[in-house]
Amino acid sequence: MNRDLHLSNSLGNKKEKFEPLDIKNIGMYVCGPTVYDDPHIGNARPIVIFDLLFKVLKCKFGKETVTYVRNITDIDDKIINSAKEKNISITELTEKITKTFHDDCKYLNCEKPTHEPKATENIELMIKMIEDLINKKFAYESEKHVYFKVKNFKDYGKLSNKKLDDLIVGSRVDISENKNNPEDFVLWKPSKDNEPSWPSPWGKGRPGWHLECSAMSKKYLGETFDIHGGGRDLIFPHHENEIAQSVCSNNKKFANYWVHNGFITISKEKMAKSQGNILKINSFKNKFNGQVLRLALMSSHYRQPLDWNDQLMEECYKTLDKWYSCYFKLDKKILINEEDLLPLYDDLNTPGYISVLHKLFDKAKSGSQKDKENFIAGCNFVGLLHDSKEDWLSFKKRKIEITEKEIASMIDQRNEARNSKNYALADKIRSELLDKGVLIEDKDGKTTWKIK
Repeated sequence: MNRDLHLSNSLGNKKEKFEPLDIKNIGMYVCGPTVYDDPHIGNARPIVIFDLLFKVLKCKFGKETVTYVRNITDIDDKIINSAKEKNISITELTEKITKTFHDDCKYLNCEKPTHEPKATENIELMIKMIEDLINKKFAYESEKHVYFKVKNFKDYGKLSNKKLDDLIVGSRVDISENKNNPEDFVLWKPSKDNEPSWPSPWGKGRPGWHLECSAMSKKYLGETFDIHGGGRDLIFPHHENEIAQSVCSNNKKFANYWVHNGFITISKEKMAKSQGNILKINSFKNKFNGQVLRLALMSSHYRQPLDWNDQLMEECYKTLDKWYSCYFKLDKKILINEEDLLPLYDDLNTPGYISVLHKLFDKAKSGSQKDKENFIAGCNFVGLLHDSKEDWLSFKKRKIEITEKEIASMIDQRNEARNSKNYALADKIRSELLDKGVLIEDKDGKTTWKIK
């Protein structure tokens, strides 16, 4: 059997054998959160997927050989606007959401990355990169803004496999009379009087979002590194722009492997504020052990869409409840049979690995102590069965203290909120119902519910 690690590389859109630049110094950079609002279940998918890839890389190449960098964007237009809406300071908002993000990572049993740099701590690096791009004629200043000259980078669009004109049409390209061309993207922008700002050769301002990752990945991983990861929605324009500015500044290839996870839908519908179906990770914490969410997020191959629904949650809950019947705490480290890990070596085939766990469980039920140890070690490797049995049982179904009349009333209130486009209120009501053990589903224009 093939024991090499293979990953699907979005740059070229094919599965490739993973060959590190330096087998003793492997680097992975993953785009982290923009801390303007509590993370939702769509944000949870890359958190878990790249935590899993981090584990696989360390297992395959050695614990001390892998450096995992995941940034925190703590300055951005979304953050400024959110702070204004909430009538709190930007610092208060970013600290609060960053803490929530870390709590969510712990809830999902994710390891801490090797480094977690914040954008605001690396502004000087970004300014130096901008100056370098201007000197090399890849950027220009206009009315205290600095823009990247997209047409000067001949490989623009290579990651998304589209021509420049195709990428611009229908995309979220900022329109500004300050630009030489509509496709040019901002590297630096002036700040208003009441907004965060840093001194620069172009006046007080702040960096563009795309630039932040280029500067921070270079700081921690060098000009060229092994793996760059994130959600599929980041391919264009974020990752496309990262490649452009990094290659033009460093005159070297940026990242060798681009790994992107697919989207999450909610009961076959796109998750969006306009749908009123944003599921915050926070909303699950009073009713579900985080392992249920973790297993659900691994139930589909990371590159494929994942539909989040009641049935998925129920199946994962039942699976873990069954597995916990064989649980005991390992008092020593158990080496996992490499043959059991082969599905994960094959482009993180988590459904295949879950099948392996089912087989190990079947052996553990009536097998030897060694069989039980192998099963628990296999679960522990992917972040499952890490809580005690008592902790797991504490998340068993709880008594529901809400009447059907109250449920119907809350659903009516939520529908009214959605119709008036008060999506924040609609999300709040959904979360309140979930806290009371009531799962709701929007389908074909109707809202149904059931007790969890």
